[in-house]
Amino acid sequence: MFYHLSHSRLEDTAFTLLTRALGQGWRVMVRGDDATLARLDQALWTLSDDSFLPHGREGGPHDAAQPVLLGEGAIGNGANCLMVVGDAAFDPAEAAPLERLWVLFDGLDDRALARARDQWRAVVGSGVTAQYWSEEGGRWEKKAERSASS
Repeated sequence: MFYHLSHSRLEDTAFTLLTRALGQGWRVMVRGDDATLARLDQALWTLSDDSFLPHGREGGPHDAAQPVLLGEGAIGNGANCLMVVGDAAFDPAEAAPLERLWVLFDGLDDRALARARDQWRAVVGSGVTAQYWSEEGGRWEKKAERSASS
């Protein structure tokens, strides 16, 4: 699922998606660059008044036990979902066995938009169905869904 951020902050959208994923019993790897992950790490501790979203940063002794692991490398917590943020890359083949692949990108950044378009083509080209979500109307709407046969 590709999320074109134009109104919402990355932290808010990630928090919502991660909360839903944990509610489904899924484990998530969030892959990003160090600066984006540091910002997200802080937000996951503070966005909710009544609790924090359980997570950890890659490189600790308990990586495998983290329900949400923030890192730059390979999936290290047995996750069945991958969220890609910032300048992170992924191999479309990683998406095939996963429950979800989320690519969150800044729609106001031309470089991020171009990268997301390339990632979309690669995912669809690998035979994985991709959905494109936009919030241009002020709320999230699915704008496109493509599979390799579409």
